[in-house]
Amino acid sequence: MKQLALDIGLSTGPTLAGFFAGPNEAALRHLRVWVGDAHAPTLHSPVPTYLWGESGSGKTHLLEGVRSALREQGAVVGWLHAGLLEPPEFDERWGAVVLDDVHLYTAVQQHTAFNWFVNAQTLQRGVVAAGALPPADLALREDLRTRLGWGHVFHLQLLSEAERRAVLRQAADARGVLLGDDVLDYMLHRFSRDLGSLMELLDQLDGYALQTQRAVTIPLIRSMLENQ
Repeated sequence: MKQLALDIGLSTGPTLAGFFAGPNEAALRHLRVWVGDAHAPTLHSPVPTYLWGESGSGKTHLLEGVRSALREQGAVVGWLHAGLLEPPEFDERWGAVVLDDVHLYTAVQQHTAFNWFVNAQTLQRGVVAAGALPPADLALREDLRTRLGWGHVFHLQLLSEAERRAVLRQAADARGVLLGDDVLDYMLHRFSRDLGSLMELLDQLDGYALQTQRAVTIPLIRSMLENQ
């Protein structure tokens, strides 16, 4: 069967607490310290943080987790991603700036990102960014590329199959869903390695199983895909 690559996100908002770190514990620990405590908001370090790694390594999940944590503290966050073709000007009300998928930025987006970066640093606001490549390999304007690389840089690794299996099993147990080893094998080998996509698949399977009053099996997965 042709491998399916689901390009879908988590149905619930990603948080730092909900991130399974695995080999990325150092990056998660750094971001937890950086965002501080929601009950005792901290002055976030203006030294930028840059996360890089291949698709599915958790970059966007961590960025959204940072934004969620800052919002809990009452902060407004500027967010720039590659799909935002007409980004706004920097807003001095922002407590931090988040830059996602910087490796895909157009010339206009690079100009905006540089402007946001300079303004954020002038006002002692934090910058957290992510891309698919290390800073030195980014095909960006030099002044933006060097700024992305001068602070904290973390290389995110994909979870191993055993780690993804453990996360899926734990999530299924929390939902009261029984996942047999054959179903887990099917999910892990036939779909995207992106844990977020796998978790969304689990959510869809749970809903479809309830709707059809059937157990989660390989035939159920096939049936769900055929009826989408």
